[in-house]
Amino acid sequence: MNLTEKLFGMHGKVAAITGGARGIGAETARTLASAGAAIAILDVLVSEGRQLVEEIGMAGGKAAFWPLDVTCEDEVQRTFSKLVSQFGRLDVLVNNAGIDGPNLPTHEITLAQWQRVMDVNVNGVFLCTRYAIPHIEAAGGGSIVNLSSMYGIVGGPDVPAYHASKAAVRMMAKTDAMLYAAKNIRANSVHPGYIRTPMLEEAFRQMQRDPEASFGYMATQVPLARIGSPVDVAAGILYLVSPAGSYVTGAELVIDGGYTAR
Repeated sequence: MNLTEKLFGMHGKVAAITGGARGIGAETARTLASAGAAIAILDVLVSEGRQLVEEIGMAGGKAAFWPLDVTCEDEVQRTFSKLVSQFGRLDVLVNNAGIDGPNLPTHEITLAQWQRVMDVNVNGVFLCTRYAIPHIEAAGGGSIVNLSSMYGIVGGPDVPAYHASKAAVRMMAKTDAMLYAAKNIRANSVHPGYIRTPMLEEAFRQMQRDPEASFGYMATQVPLARIGSPVDVAAGILYLVSPAGSYVTGAELVIDGGYTAR
């Protein structure tokens, strides 16, 4: 076994990825599959999820798809039971499913709009973690990664519900890191900066802003002077869930091109 395989090999492990059909979730699925893990792709995007399973299989990896609305407790519980029944175990949970919500100031957001963001971004993380932990414990331990944001650490004058939700999942990871360390379950948060994802492109279009011009401006705000790609984030997630990150828990991995270093 070479050093790379020793540090980053995931053979025999099973990883569940919510929001795994596209963007950061899909790239994480590809990355962990290439490292040897079997992947459970969980998403409301059925056609994209099934296409990704086919892609991973053609590349020599192992994956399966289950449609999942992370806000539905019964559905979450059933889905995790099904994926463990098929794969035999669960070692990794990547809580990636999320929405951005309305780009309105706090005094203009309705309670329903606020609650919808919290239902997906916070309650969804809670529910998936709740039902994954017994399976991860049964496997002898493992790793949980909550996808937060650089705006879960610093403030920004937009999308207040999204920012609040990402701060919440940051603290949830720290709490779970302390709660489950004795069970050999690690929990960390990842904080992407400006990453080119379908969700962000759609947000620009909804605001009637040209995505290319918007990404160009955003790049000028980043010390590395470029927009990140989903693979930049997926590489960080692989580090956290692989043997290379075995002594890392309760941490915040910021992947933002230096934005928050100002």
